[in-house]
Amino acid sequence: MPDNIDVFTQNSIRIRSDFGVIYVDPFHMKEEPHDADYVLITHSHYDHFSIEDIRKVIKADTILVVPEKMEDDAGELKPDVKDIVTVKPGIYKEINGLEMETVPAYNTIKPFHPKRAEWVGYILRVNGKRIYIAGDTGATKEARQVKCDIALLPIGGTFTMDAKRAADLANTIRPEYAIPVHYGGLVGKKSDAQTFASLVKSPVKVIEKMQYFD
Repeated sequence: MPDNIDVFTQNSIRIRSDFGVIYVDPFHMKEEPHDADYVLITHSHYDHFSIEDIRKVIKADTILVVPEKMEDDAGELKPDVKDIVTVKPGIYKEINGLEMETVPAYNTIKPFHPKRAEWVGYILRVNGKRIYIAGDTGATKEARQVKCDIALLPIGGTFTMDAKRAADLANTIRPEYAIPVHYGGLVGKKSDAQTFASLVKSPVKVIEKMQYFD
């Protein structure tokens, strides 16, 4: 059971690991814990790259990881963090012991997340598990090739997969656990999680982690 993973809202995720505390796309944070060892950003949209919310979780030795084309945007945070590391889709990187792979995150039939933007999802190797944070993506061919133990998949539709397409992806990649994200707030309904769970087939276990809805 992935007890070390919290989902706050949208794609705002915290993972507690052997390498420290990892945040992905912090957004609408209700507290200011300043406990992040790593902050990973999937892309530049305001509900994923919120400087206000990043400032609530970072500390002086935080490492900020962003897609390469966001380097200028992230520069505003340079004085506040230890380092800013840039990534491109489809690479492997090790940062202070934390191993990660990036997966292209894009829409094939919607205009919101073009492949040319080179935005990413992440596969993190944490506590002996491969955790896939898909980011804002459709069920792309790259997503369908992911090998992971835990998958955090967007299900809200509009900008990403909807619950049915996300369930199809979960049934294709067959993680041990699937955690729905990116619903019940700016996009999607709270009930999308139940729709997703009803369509995901055994042996994949669906866990709802969303803590608050905007």
